[in-house]
Amino acid sequence: MTTVSVIIATRNRPEMVREAIAAVLNQTFSGVIEVLVVYDQSEPDGSLAAASGTRTVRVIRNVRSAGLAGARNSGIQASTGDYVAFCDDDDYWKPGKLAAQIQRLENDSAVDFVTCGIAVHYDGQTHDRPLSREVVTFQELLRDRHTELHPSTFLMRRSAVVDGFGLVDEAVPGGFGEDYEFLLRASRSHSISHVREPLTVVRWGGQSYFFRKWQTMSDGLSWVLAKYPEFESSPAGSARIRGQIAFAHAAGRNRSSAVRWAASAIRRNPLEPRASLALAVATGLLSPDRVMTELHKRGRGI
Repeated sequence: MTTVSVIIATRNRPEMVREAIAAVLNQTFSGVIEVLVVYDQSEPDGSLAAASGTRTVRVIRNVRSAGLAGARNSGIQASTGDYVAFCDDDDYWKPGKLAAQIQRLENDSAVDFVTCGIAVHYDGQTHDRPLSREVVTFQELLRDRHTELHPSTFLMRRSAVVDGFGLVDEAVPGGFGEDYEFLLRASRSHSISHVREPLTVVRWGGQSYFFRKWQTMSDGLSWVLAKYPEFESSPAGSARIRGQIAFAHAAGRNRSSAVRWAASAIRRNPLEPRASLALAVATGLLSPDRVMTELHKRGRGI
């Protein structure tokens, strides 16, 4: 019988992690589900451990580097399933999520990695974010991050991770952008298969560990940009990530760096909107909080 190991990295979110676990256990998928709750920098709650029929919950510690990447890798290494999936502890799955993705994997032996659409929940409102394609290539990911390909949607063949494109990179500064780098690396080997239906609910807001951490954002994105020189083959993609870095510097009140990064974005794509927003924030015309609030109200991010 097919087994899926679902890795939920968690830290200090006792109520949300229980909701995430319950949603995984209630999947319509008829195979075996092994949930690994990986505690990172917090005391494990052993009461979450359970076993019933084809559903089990194991509670373990992050034994690798502190942070989300290390916690996910601890889960991968402890997993026993044919497939591995990620779910953030502040997100949850709709009941048919795993079944739809498993079908995609079992119908095509060349597919190693499947994502799905998301529904973004922010400030009491939910916005569906379906992506209107079923295949996403490496070149497309250079051009556009595709927020719909959220880590809480990731489902992969375990063998492809462990013996193929590798574990989550724990060297990303502050852990910001590790999911994007993971997608880029995986898609170099094989394109990402995508189920369009929004089957994962992603909560945005103040509970995020990256909420308004501008320096962490700029450091992580700069690291990803430097690691992938292929961005220069995609002017729009290079401009996008440079505009994000510019905005992070502007929000962090580092005006000179913001202007420099915005200029480098505009040289590659004069129409890059993040560069314009960064300059507006850097000059005091807009506040970063206002920009982020308005974007999040529409289920969007910077």
